[in-house]
Amino acid sequence: MNNPLHIIFLGAPGAGKGTQAQKLVEKYGIPQLSTGNMLREAIEEGTEVGKQAQEVMNRGDLVPDSVVLKIIADRIVQDDCQKGFILDGFPRTVAQAEGLDQMMADNSLDLTHVFCLNVNDDVVVERQSGRLFAPKSGRVYHEKNNPPKVAGKCDVTGEELVKRDDDSEEVVRHRLSVYREQTAPVKDYYLKQGLVQEFNGCQEVETVFGELVAAIESAQAAA
Repeated sequence: MNNPLHIIFLGAPGAGKGTQAQKLVEKYGIPQLSTGNMLREAIEEGTEVGKQAQEVMNRGDLVPDSVVLKIIADRIVQDDCQKGFILDGFPRTVAQAEGLDQMMADNSLDLTHVFCLNVNDDVVVERQSGRLFAPKSGRVYHEKNNPPKVAGKCDVTGEELVKRDDDSEEVVRHRLSVYREQTAPVKDYYLKQGLVQEFNGCQEVETVFGELVAAIESAQAAA
């Protein structure tokens, strides 16, 4: 691989972003940066920005964009991000996307790929209701589409897999409507920059993955 990869995944909840990100992590050896995990780590490590986040969360408020961006800025300069990174769950709003652009510019980095996985609502509901999570490793499985090698156990840590209460059909359909209202404008933001590449997320996991890799390799060859 020639140039660092800086990748964002867009798509509704259950579009397969987490599954595909994991596969790209394994292929290219770059970290998947989850804003939720980074917040928890910063709080556990007692960093300055972690303390700020803790204060906000203790009040029951949403962590402001400025704090989240600072956590990402601290994270992307670490050694394991030299070959690139995948942002998971960020940006969720246009304001966050604008902040990310500024942060990338400040660090002389370019966003290389914005991958959008398109799926219809019924597929999302079916996928979400079958999801299984590994709480410690953060890996995501599916009862039918992406089962663990040993039923009920994470392939990496061996921990027990769990189902989330919020993966019921009613909750999933609500999340889809919230996504369209709040997060879909982020896609328009990146479309104006000519960065969005769209994929049919209803296809088999390996088919989508092959198309993502082909897009990456094509861009690398042209660079």
